[in-house]
Amino acid sequence: MTVMAHGQPHTHEEQDVLLDGFLALDTPEGFRAELIDGEIVVSPPPLGDHEDYLSTIFRQIYRHSSAEMDGSGNKGLSLRGADGKPYRVIPDGVFAPRQLRLFLGAEAWMPSRGVELVVEVTSSHAQHDRDKKRRAYAAGAIPLYLLVDRDERFTVLFSSPEGGDYTRIAREPFGKQMDLPDPFGFALDTSEFD
Repeated sequence: MTVMAHGQPHTHEEQDVLLDGFLALDTPEGFRAELIDGEIVVSPPPLGDHEDYLSTIFRQIYRHSSAEMDGSGNKGLSLRGADGKPYRVIPDGVFAPRQLRLFLGAEAWMPSRGVELVVEVTSSHAQHDRDKKRRAYAAGAIPLYLLVDRDERFTVLFSSPEGGDYTRIAREPFGKQMDLPDPFGFALDTSEFD
């Protein structure tokens, strides 16, 4: 479900009103509400396949990363797009170096500073994952964005954020390994996605 308030907000005042309305939402338990490019997007709880893919990724990152990582599957990020629009997104996975203790004491919507990797597994709003959220993560200077595109059956790693988008893209079909650079430093095995 997507809710928009009378078209796209253009002024900072309209964006602030939309943000205030978003933050006041009473979302049903289990549902996820996000503010993406001027739209309030509400998603139902994910299906089992979605969660199985995430479990595979989390397990491999914890076992194989060259640096010890903390991860969260529910951490809200507060970002600003390259155009200044506020975003409130909840990536499927957020990873940061353990020594930062980034999640300890964090507010419900924390800034992206220190986040090394965000993960999205496509589901009901796949186009947002492919486009709008990708650009928001880049504008938030998150070094790596891993997209598991279940419809296209590809794993895509976006890196080197610059100018509101990622400048490097690596794409592998399901079943092939995806090299994750440092601080992860291992090849993600996607054979379980096939």
